[in-house]
Amino acid sequence: MVGGAGLSHVRRERKAPATMHALQQTSLNGPQDMRLITDAPMPSPRKDEVLIRVGAAGVNFADISKAHGTFLDGPRPPYLAGFEAAGEVVAMGNTVTGLRPGTRVVGVGYGAFAEYMALPAAAAMPLPDGWTEQQALGLVVNWPTALAALNPLGGILAGQTVLIHAAAGATGQAAVTMAKYYGATVIATASPSKHETVLASGADHVLDSLGGDLAGEVLRLTGGAGADLVLESAGGVTFDASLAAAKRVTGRVIVSGLPGGEAAITNWDLVYKHQVHLIGFNLGVLIQAAPQVFGEVMGELSGLIAAGVVPPGRPTAYELAAGPKALAELEARATVGKLALLP
Repeated sequence: MVGGAGLSHVRRERKAPATMHALQQTSLNGPQDMRLITDAPMPSPRKDEVLIRVGAAGVNFADISKAHGTFLDGPRPPYLAGFEAAGEVVAMGNTVTGLRPGTRVVGVGYGAFAEYMALPAAAAMPLPDGWTEQQALGLVVNWPTALAALNPLGGILAGQTVLIHAAAGATGQAAVTMAKYYGATVIATASPSKHETVLASGADHVLDSLGGDLAGEVLRLTGGAGADLVLESAGGVTFDASLAAAKRVTGRVIVSGLPGGEAAITNWDLVYKHQVHLIGFNLGVLIQAAPQVFGEVMGELSGLIAAGVVPPGRPTAYELAAGPKALAELEARATVGKLALLP
């Protein structure tokens, strides 16, 4: 957030440079039009924000959606790209309490693909003891997304079966890990080259996401009953397979992504073809519309971190200038796990 409230509202560790390196999205034609600039204005935190020196920034599918202009109410180019980062607090607005210069935090805001970034202080999570900035990426995006989808939205219970799409990605691996912790049987989907990774995350079964009869395979593995819960983050043709794979009447389908494109469903489908609970989920909306629920999710997540259920991340790291390459590989589904950019 450039401009902020002015220096009179900011407490700084020391004088920061006037400009910085950052990745700027110049069009809505995709991440190939993202450019490294060296004269981006230094953000000035608002009264309730902190300024961090970015140690690592997280790469997410939402970055791709924004670059293509398909993210609802997304930024208009030119804009500084990225929204997830971890780093050291170097300045803060004058109403911020509980944080101080030198504290290392992870959070979401605007312009994460840069050397410095402003974050809302209320949403800046201190790094777990002993964790690096790279290891903390995902704690405020991928892990809460997976956890909220499983519970409370998905109502997962021990002994139930959950179908998790895109299980080799950062959110998918997080969902597999937590679903197993809660005692569920996990059926995952991924491309064949990623099956070993998904099995290592704890999945009981892995299906080929690139072909075959996904719904039929899920029904076979569940004795014809279907999955109690489906985490539908794929979109496109996979969406219909997700509905067909869910248990009739009591099955829940949590829809949280659409990288494979939009899919349609009618009230006729819900009455006569797919008698399931269909729940739309967006983490940003959850934070804004149901902050108490989000607080409960983050409280549960903190407990899982303390218990060692949530391990330090091991992202694949790229230099900041290679951001377009990282986004292109993520869009092509050529990556596994979390991706990080290093300013």
